[in-house]
Amino acid sequence: MTATTTAPMATAPVQSAGKPASRLRAWATRAPLLPALIFMIVVTQLPFVATLVISFFDWNSLYPDARSFAGLANYQQVLTDPDLRRSVWTTVLLTVTVVLASLVLGLGLALLLDRRFRGRGIVRTLLIAPFLVVPVAAALLWKHVLFNPEYGLFNGLLHYVGGPQPDWISDTPLLAVEASLIWQWTPFMMLILLAGLQSRDHQQIEAARVDGASDWQIFRHLTLPHLRRYLELGALLGSIYIVQNFDAVFTITSGGLGTANLPYTVYQTFYQAHENGLASAAGVLVVIGSIIIATFALRVVSSLFREEASRA
Repeated sequence: MTATTTAPMATAPVQSAGKPASRLRAWATRAPLLPALIFMIVVTQLPFVATLVISFFDWNSLYPDARSFAGLANYQQVLTDPDLRRSVWTTVLLTVTVVLASLVLGLGLALLLDRRFRGRGIVRTLLIAPFLVVPVAAALLWKHVLFNPEYGLFNGLLHYVGGPQPDWISDTPLLAVEASLIWQWTPFMMLILLAGLQSRDHQQIEAARVDGASDWQIFRHLTLPHLRRYLELGALLGSIYIVQNFDAVFTITSGGLGTANLPYTVYQTFYQAHENGLASAAGVLVVIGSIIIATFALRVVSSLFREEASRA
């Protein structure tokens, strides 16, 4: 009787002492991350909260005394103003075109680099190089070295074969911006898809070859379904960055000739028109759109991790 009644009393202090120890250990492991968390909140979240507050005001920096609360009027103007709606459509068109073209070209390059050949490491490094170039430098390269109608490489090659001498930026402004971005983002897509190709089950592919499957059948029924998650991840991550692109539009066309996307319109509204409230509302909409895309990207990444864990 005494043994059965005293045993729980003896283990109770051990359990109560174990809880503070585990909590202390948990805080000890999380404490080094607190400075980084605080820094991230101060740098990213507080400015966003300030932008969100300003977006509800009719605020022109040239007339600071005329500031007044406007409610949702700035958001209504962003969604109804013809110029702003045109910039939204330009942003969508630019993003979709660049992402799709980069995925197709990146898939082709990834399929080539997945094969073994002499000098593959050097070729891979050279193909990755455009993604490592500073965005402004890449835009300047395309504007002056390639697109310039007087001394650009494209017109030089056309002159050599007796072709026309177009002004690329004036004649096809949006296509000029898209070409610069496709050149820069194709290596990014190539890396993601190459990682997907190298994670395939090679035994399954060899079994399909033994059964008489052609290269196209293997690609269509085995490779492409396996790459679906990687294609989705590349499209989502590319969309997050290209939606916010400012460098190429500003450097190549300065937002003229119908190439002004939403980030450039925000820049114009804030720094040229000095409409702080309207620019903040447009910026908030850009952030909300990026968060929506990022949510899908995180789901795709988590599903990839679950698939890899299930294979292990």
